[in-house]
Amino acid sequence: MKAITRLIQIIVGATFIFSGFVKLVDPIGFGYKLGEYFEADVLNLEFLIPYALVIAIFVSIFELTLGVMLLLGYKAKFTLWNMMAMILFFTLLTFYTAYWHKVTDCGCFGDAITLSPWATFWKDVLLAVLLLLLIIKQDLITPLINLKIAKLVSFASVLFGLAITYYALMHLPPMDFRPYKIGNNIREGMETPEDAPQDIYDYIWTYKVNGVDKEFVTQGDAPDTDGEYVAVRTELVQEGYEPPIHDFTIENNEGDFTDKYLDEPKVLVVVAYNLDKSEMQGFENVKKAAERALAKGYKVIALTSSAEKAPIVKEKYQLPFDFFFADETALKTIIRANPALMTLEKGTVKDKKSWHDAADLNLH
Repeated sequence: MKAITRLIQIIVGATFIFSGFVKLVDPIGFGYKLGEYFEADVLNLEFLIPYALVIAIFVSIFELTLGVMLLLGYKAKFTLWNMMAMILFFTLLTFYTAYWHKVTDCGCFGDAITLSPWATFWKDVLLAVLLLLLIIKQDLITPLINLKIAKLVSFASVLFGLAITYYALMHLPPMDFRPYKIGNNIREGMETPEDAPQDIYDYIWTYKVNGVDKEFVTQGDAPDTDGEYVAVRTELVQEGYEPPIHDFTIENNEGDFTDKYLDEPKVLVVVAYNLDKSEMQGFENVKKAAERALAKGYKVIALTSSAEKAPIVKEKYQLPFDFFFADETALKTIIRANPALMTLEKGTVKDKKSWHDAADLNLH
């Protein structure tokens, strides 16, 4: 039984460490996900949205540290009960969002592993069962190393989490799991394979039969009935394939320029998902990088969702490029800084930098 307990201890501890780590390398992304949960049509906790990033950082570091403490067998009672409280909360949350179709991806493993809401719920149920077993057999959990060293290692895990977070916030995530990571081609990410599964819908037909409304379910064709047609509606039964990149555009009032710039051999894209939330001092660094890119033959454009404010920012900072417009969520996904820089070579991402590191942008 001690060996089984130790195995469960390793599985649960490693899961918490992995989950905390992949969120810590991209705290802004996890903050975005918590913001979705706090919205009015989900948990209706909109007052927490401004604090989503702080909460995301705390939860991720706490999760990582608990995982380390469990592996070390340090303060087993404190560790297990805090883990159980966290898992029970997220189990209830994921059940709610899965049952009511509120959030399509929980973000529990960041962008490293994407799980459906129901898969996330059952994962949490399994972890809760394993934790319950550990709580029952916690007398078999003994410290693996000297308690003073275990305490230092646990504290070091907190410092490690803070260090990763600081780097990700001041620069960019040290690990990028998104479809716009360096080396990926945007156009290829937008393609749908010919044999890709399609959405499957049930068609629910309502007919009046002998004076009574009856429903018939088909996959498209009208039912074979002599009744009088009343109405039809559809319900999605199974989602089909969705390409990793499905909402990327480069547009302005003159039209869609997506293909044009994805065909260019050298493009510098300035990304500022929302100019009302941009760190304005960053545009001084962005301007210098843009001028350097223009001198090396790059086409330079900017992408934002802020159509009205774009001309004001361009004039104020005398920016040597035009603004185009794209979906805010897509821009948040591309890069975790505001403003930020991305270079493209025929649609392939060659480099990405926060405005802090604009001087280090690789321009060949």
